[in-house]
Amino acid sequence: MFKPKQRYLHIYAGKKLKFEFFILFLPLWLPKLILRKKIRTMVHVGDRALSLDNFSDILYKEQQIALDTLTVEKVDVNFNFLQKFSSNKLIYGINTGFGPMAQYKVNEKNLLQLQYNLIRSHSSGAGNMMSPILVKAVMIARLNSLMQAYSGVHPDIVELLKDLINKNVSPCIFEHGGVGASGDLVQLAHLALVLIGEGEVIYEGELLPTATVFAKLNIKPLTIKIREGLAVLNGTSAMTGIGMVNIIQAQKLLEWSVMLSAMINEIVEAFDDHYSYELNIVKHHKGQNKIAAQLRDILKDSKMIRSRSEHLYNPEKLDQEVFQDKVQEYYSLRCVTQVLGPIYDTICGAEKVVVDELNSVNDNPVIDHQNENIFHGGNFHGDYVSLEMDKLKIAVTKLSMLSERQLNYLLNEKLNQKFPPFVNLGVLGFNFGMQGMQFTATSTVAENQTMSFPMYVHSIPNNNDNQDIVSMGCNAALMTKRVIDNSFEVLAIQMMTVLQAIDYLKCTDRLSTETHHIYTEVRKLFPKFIEDEPKYKDLQRIKKYFENADPVVSFKLGKIPEQVNS
Repeated sequence: MFKPKQRYLHIYAGKKLKFEFFILFLPLWLPKLILRKKIRTMVHVGDRALSLDNFSDILYKEQQIALDTLTVEKVDVNFNFLQKFSSNKLIYGINTGFGPMAQYKVNEKNLLQLQYNLIRSHSSGAGNMMSPILVKAVMIARLNSLMQAYSGVHPDIVELLKDLINKNVSPCIFEHGGVGASGDLVQLAHLALVLIGEGEVIYEGELLPTATVFAKLNIKPLTIKIREGLAVLNGTSAMTGIGMVNIIQAQKLLEWSVMLSAMINEIVEAFDDHYSYELNIVKHHKGQNKIAAQLRDILKDSKMIRSRSEHLYNPEKLDQEVFQDKVQEYYSLRCVTQVLGPIYDTICGAEKVVVDELNSVNDNPVIDHQNENIFHGGNFHGDYVSLEMDKLKIAVTKLSMLSERQLNYLLNEKLNQKFPPFVNLGVLGFNFGMQGMQFTATSTVAENQTMSFPMYVHSIPNNNDNQDIVSMGCNAALMTKRVIDNSFEVLAIQMMTVLQAIDYLKCTDRLSTETHHIYTEVRKLFPKFIEDEPKYKDLQRIKKYFENADPVVSFKLGKIPEQVNS
């Protein structure tokens, strides 16, 4: 499942290379130097749609953003059109109040101050501050939307957002506040507050006044030109940015769930037919067949997985009243493709929808310089993202439930009839093995189950009933993130238990190449234990290892049969 380590050519100190030799082999070295971050690659924004991989590269590989020059020029054309078109016209958010206050005309001398008032009044978030990685995701999403050139903003704003992203300046944005229609107003107001040089940011791990960091980095705050305040606030970029992070991390979770499901089937010496091509191909779901193909890839050279034809279809086995071999495994082992398949499909569906939202115009009104008109509507409404986050949250909760059941199977000797209680490698009754860790897994899955109630159907009218049906999209995305974070903990506990079970069996030489590699790598973080010691730090190390796994390959591994893929 994991790519082999890259091997690089090395230039040793003291060795002189001719210039011609260097030029000759530069094309061979250049890609490897890029991989080693000797040369930082750029992600271009504006001239093409951003993909999930592009987004991940900016977030996790710290690739720099470059703005497409022609698109920035288009942003400028759009801005100039708005300035001319809005003269002597009544246009929402330009010379009117906002929301239910749109009936009030704003005096021309106060038009720019109106935008500042909007930003400052809506910087009213509460709760925990979002992590810098989430804030960076929000900024990327907002930048990409503004770069569609339908928002009437001055090019200064996209240049400023690009600089903040590239310099890892993280505006302080709070979790509580957005209802997800008229966009993520409160969260994006805190972003806008930093753009005008106010509020606070996190920079190099410190919470600092925005003005201090801007001065240090020679960054000029945004000067409002016409509607930059409303253009930043009035969009779905908070829920979209968080949603993109959730999809990336959900892919990693699925990768580890497939691997752990393979490992548990291996160590209990399960039969191979439940993930066979022949069994799964007669059910025409792409996800199920993808998971089955992955399991076959992982376990192809295992010496522990058994063939049913060899063990149960042998006539010598029939002379028994009670079979010692279990004819079929418990569902948590046998139905992996049927359980994880829908989760795979759900993640794929969420990626399609949220990436579409990422590359959309999602504010109001839409400034259309090509058709020379301005269109008022509700592109700020977050129902698309909200619904996908709810579906993703439910799917990930089910993934954590599968993990908990597989964990329980290993810990309960009455079920597995193979391992000591709680996979205790010490003295039974005196030592406790993984007993304490099971409580954490069980309670965490229970929390996931409770949080799986959908936000999409939980609209509360507000804003003097102007916003009478809302998406709660940012809440949905943040709750999904919590479920994903929880699930990494559960899978980490499961991995700890699987490794202990492997050492109890002393079967490392019988593992498949893939599972043996994982055993070796994770054992570096979590050595075998017999005596009881606190395990919470081991749990955190493995969780971080899972979260930071790179590359994500579970969505690329395994050949899907043509009749399912078509």
